[in-house]
Amino acid sequence: MTLQQWWLILTVECIFTCISSQTFPQKRQCAFQVTPQNKKYTTAGNVSGSVQLCEHAKCCVGYFLIVNGQPEVDLLACDMAEKSCPDATCEARTHNSRLIKCVCHTDLCNSNITWTPESEEPRPTCSHSVGKIMKAAIITLTGVLLCLTIVAVKRRNLFKNTKENPPLLDDYSVSPLCSCQTMKTSEIDVSDIELQQIVGHGHFATVWQGKYQGSMVAVKVFPEGWKHPFTVEKEVYELPLMKHAGIVHFLGTGRTPVGGSWLIVLHFAEHGSLHSYLCKHTTNWTMSLKLCQSLSQGLSYLHSDVQRHDVHKPPVAHRDLSSSNVLVRADGTCVLCDFGCSTILRSCSGHRCWRSHAINMEGHAQLGTLRYMSPEILEGSVNLSSSWCLMQADIYALGLLLWEIWMCCSDLFEGGIAPQHLLPYESELGGDVTLDSLIQHVCHMEKRPSIPKHWKLLPQGSVLQELLTDCWDCDPDARLTARCVLDRLVSLQSCVSP
Repeated sequence: MTLQQWWLILTVECIFTCISSQTFPQKRQCAFQVTPQNKKYTTAGNVSGSVQLCEHAKCCVGYFLIVNGQPEVDLLACDMAEKSCPDATCEARTHNSRLIKCVCHTDLCNSNITWTPESEEPRPTCSHSVGKIMKAAIITLTGVLLCLTIVAVKRRNLFKNTKENPPLLDDYSVSPLCSCQTMKTSEIDVSDIELQQIVGHGHFATVWQGKYQGSMVAVKVFPEGWKHPFTVEKEVYELPLMKHAGIVHFLGTGRTPVGGSWLIVLHFAEHGSLHSYLCKHTTNWTMSLKLCQSLSQGLSYLHSDVQRHDVHKPPVAHRDLSSSNVLVRADGTCVLCDFGCSTILRSCSGHRCWRSHAINMEGHAQLGTLRYMSPEILEGSVNLSSSWCLMQADIYALGLLLWEIWMCCSDLFEGGIAPQHLLPYESELGGDVTLDSLIQHVCHMEKRPSIPKHWKLLPQGSVLQELLTDCWDCDPDARLTARCVLDRLVSLQSCVSP
């Protein structure tokens, strides 16, 4: 059966679905076709043949596999949760060697993807017989649109005297006071800084261990050509009220007279990154809980909208939370660092204006650490106009970090021997994960890092499992807030070591 014939069948089914539901508020109708591994999409709405009536969203989604240079349907359905879908037609948004995807907001829009392979022109597919079919489809589609118009008019008349619900507000209120200025910090005299040895490398900077005014410090050195990422990170550190136990202490910035490198000077964390710490150490229950609580406390504060004595710290979404971007101090507590991908959720005169300096990946909302990206970030469907969506992507990454920490806790394993430290999805997908493999594993199959089965037998085991699954839920709205994560971790304090 040709694509045009299938489209004709869909439009006829749509007419019957539309006529049978004229007295109800109009819901999005999407083309429907799933494989056994994508059966979860059957819960997104009522299915009638090849048409699905959406219950939870107004977006249609389509996944297509590239086979012999042509797209073949892998999944057609309503989206599982409400997301941003500005396209009216099925435009390819995620495009790699094997998989393309579209998200769109009109009825049955996901049934026919608009996609042209690189270096190829669209192939002519019309023939005399197909032209007749298309004419019939257009006539039928006109009937569908007329039907939908009637329903829309009835719905408007039904509710014209009813006030609309106000738009959903973000979890953190945005202060009406202007927060567009940072708390300026005086530059450091770079002649007082002594660089000693390199301790790390990032996307843009080299991290040195050094001394400043007799104290051990970490110095991020940005080459002269990387002023922009330096400015991005400096702006976050210089926000008012950013001094917090869960955020690495910022000392100031400077510039070298020779070479023109830009410097950010921070307190030195003795144990280095959380990743390097977990590679070298196993922890007991008390130590692991301390790491988790301090980490969650830092993220909770970062996400918070804080106002004290006419000074305002707006919420900040980290957007690159990973075990390499968390430091461990000598006292065994975590601090957040590396804010080069962060978004400051500002407000000026009551108007929200997100300040994002993230560098876009193809079809994605940020440059971050791939294996820690949430499903909606991987799929490129995150709503960048919502502070809630940005912060809930951080919560997904937080869940992965909690899993990393607990997988190195000897008290949670038989015989007191914890397994070798692994990054999230390293055992399932290997050390070098790809966007393709993560989309398939995390988004399509809804897989997450394995939680040891014997944890259910531990006093705190069921709480740990529930906390992790509530952080990395596929639906951002179902995830916890950072504050809620912290509260649950505090409640675990009473749990004794097994």
